[in-house]
Amino acid sequence: MCYRWIILFICLVFAGVNQVKGQQVPLYSQYMLNGFLLNPAIAGAEGYTAVNLTAREQWIGFRDAPGTYALSYQTRILRNSYISKSSSVRKRMRYSSRSGKVGLGGYVFNDRNGAVEKTGLKMSYAYHIFFGNSQLSMGLSLTAMQLRLNDDKIRLEDENDNLWINARGTAFIPDADVGVYFDTPDFYVGFSSDQLLESVIKLGDTGYEQYRQERNYYVMAGYDFPLNNNVVLTPSTLLKLSDNGAFQGDFSTKLYYDQTYWAGLTYRTGNALIVMAGLSIDKFIFGYAFDLSFGSIMKHSFGSHEFIFATKFGDNARRYRWLNRY
Repeated sequence: MCYRWIILFICLVFAGVNQVKGQQVPLYSQYMLNGFLLNPAIAGAEGYTAVNLTAREQWIGFRDAPGTYALSYQTRILRNSYISKSSSVRKRMRYSSRSGKVGLGGYVFNDRNGAVEKTGLKMSYAYHIFFGNSQLSMGLSLTAMQLRLNDDKIRLEDENDNLWINARGTAFIPDADVGVYFDTPDFYVGFSSDQLLESVIKLGDTGYEQYRQERNYYVMAGYDFPLNNNVVLTPSTLLKLSDNGAFQGDFSTKLYYDQTYWAGLTYRTGNALIVMAGLSIDKFIFGYAFDLSFGSIMKHSFGSHEFIFATKFGDNARRYRWLNRY
């Protein structure tokens, strides 16, 4: 199967659909650097232990503009096993091997948007199956989140609004995510869905039943095109669809040099262009993205900025080098 045509097909199918509006979940411009934030199946998929910090400030210059911070950890659980291998016609040898199929991960996050602030924890479990040089992963995560309303940032048209008067300042929201992920030396594709339980955001005793978490669906895919021994071109896409029919697509191209430096561009439906750059030094990865909107909002904003700092570590038994996406 030619995986590059799968990516092209996905892009053509969704390219004409409208953007997501009123999305409940935060944006991540550098999704290809930490797909675990969107798909629990990626927990431990690379075989490394990885720690990732993402900080995003949106629409700099606007008062109470959205901001997102996420700290994630993921690892592969190793186990001792033995491989029986023929060393000659008459003799077989048993070699000790450390391998594992289980990945674990979790992250804490804080997402603020005006008067609404969400703080939560996600814990993920993933199971990985090898098929030659390919890997199929399945994952599930459970979420515990607290939603808080900031009274100082609320402006009511009707000061006697009963819904607000009877509201509590915080609400506890449980939920769950699920995902699958397929990876080869040159290609990856994943599908995931979050907010599966569509939990009610209940801030009072009555009148809140219609306020629910909306289920969202994500498709991410990418393909590596080696241009020479040092340069790799990687087109990728992230497609987001919510239950209300709203859609948003990120269509990206990154150029890697010597797996150490990279730069790229993303077009996000809804007239946004994203410029990315980064570098990898030993076990440390640094990434930066600048979102430039073509709308009137740029007259009053200095754009959106996203920073990523990550580190990967682990012994040789964890390091599946063909899975290295940095």
